[in-house]
Amino acid sequence: MIQVKDEFKKLIPALSIDEHTQLTLNICKEGIREPLILWNNYIIDGHNRFEIAKQFNLEYKTISKDFESEDEAKEWMILNQFGRRNLSAYQRSVLALELEDVFSIKAKENQGLRTDISAKLPKSKPIDTRKELSKVAQVGERTLGMVKKIQEKAPQEIKTKLSTGEISINAAYKEIKKEEKKEELKEKKEQYKKRIESKNNNQFKIDIFKTKETFRVIYADPAWSYNDKQDTPKLGGASKHYDTMTINQLSKLPVNKIAENNSVLFLWVTSPLLEDAFKIISSWGFKYKTSFIWDKVKHNMGHYNSVRHEILLVCTKGSCTPDNKILYNSVQRIERNNNHSEKPIEFLNIIDDLYNYGNKLEMFCRTIKKQNWYGWGDEL
Repeated sequence: MIQVKDEFKKLIPALSIDEHTQLTLNICKEGIREPLILWNNYIIDGHNRFEIAKQFNLEYKTISKDFESEDEAKEWMILNQFGRRNLSAYQRSVLALELEDVFSIKAKENQGLRTDISAKLPKSKPIDTRKELSKVAQVGERTLGMVKKIQEKAPQEIKTKLSTGEISINAAYKEIKKEEKKEELKEKKEQYKKRIESKNNNQFKIDIFKTKETFRVIYADPAWSYNDKQDTPKLGGASKHYDTMTINQLSKLPVNKIAENNSVLFLWVTSPLLEDAFKIISSWGFKYKTSFIWDKVKHNMGHYNSVRHEILLVCTKGSCTPDNKILYNSVQRIERNNNHSEKPIEFLNIIDDLYNYGNKLEMFCRTIKKQNWYGWGDEL
């Protein structure tokens, strides 16, 4: 009695509606000319013909093939499909991947057993499973790798669209990678949340020369030395308000050591010291990417113009693009207060929004302004 084995049937790529209609018309007109091929009474070729024959009570012939195992039968079925059907790159890849276990076993067998006799025989070259499968499927190894990821991760809806040609392998693969990145980000956020919740407030005050922590986000408003001698009651020069540091001193701070391999630096600088800022960025192991401008609204004294802005340089070490793809305006118009050098909290809020996880450090701070941020500074 002829039997249909689901494991065999799924190896046959489904016919499109048009293909199935045409096959039915041909069979009804001319009969079933090709015999069904069986192994141990299971159909290994002719599933569609068999269903049409049952539907219209048509006669058919059968022939049997002899295979030592089910794996051999599967291998024959797949290779037979490649030889007789016009399959898409996706369908060819899916079929080839069904042979992966078979090829892997052959690869191991090809290495041979280490016996006294086999040791004297010439060594067989190891089989590269992925390479052999791509040859069988007549697709590139990269394509085969993408399809394998799709088969493992993609919902059935995506696989169906690939089978009908509605989307490409590249497009489906990008969707999978996007979802994987979301999951990875979610997991990192959870891990970070657990680590942060285990700390008390005092543990967020650190010494950057001694800390064992590393940081993904670093926000710094350096104690720049301006050689300014203003002596106005509330503002005045920087040295009137805090101990300043030279460019050489700033360059030697161990920022590169405490920054993660993939991290971002937000560095405040004013126009007179813009050129020096790039020396600092380089010595700390970062590369300049872009900047924010703080429009302070209020007039402030300057030698060449009315200074109403400050610059927040954005620099990266390795790769550290924002987790949140929202694009904030590069110019932020926020009226300054009268506290010397104090930066608006809005910038820390923006950074928190852009970077959703990882240790964050504010350098040269007077107080820790944001929850779950680390702080380092002389006054702190």
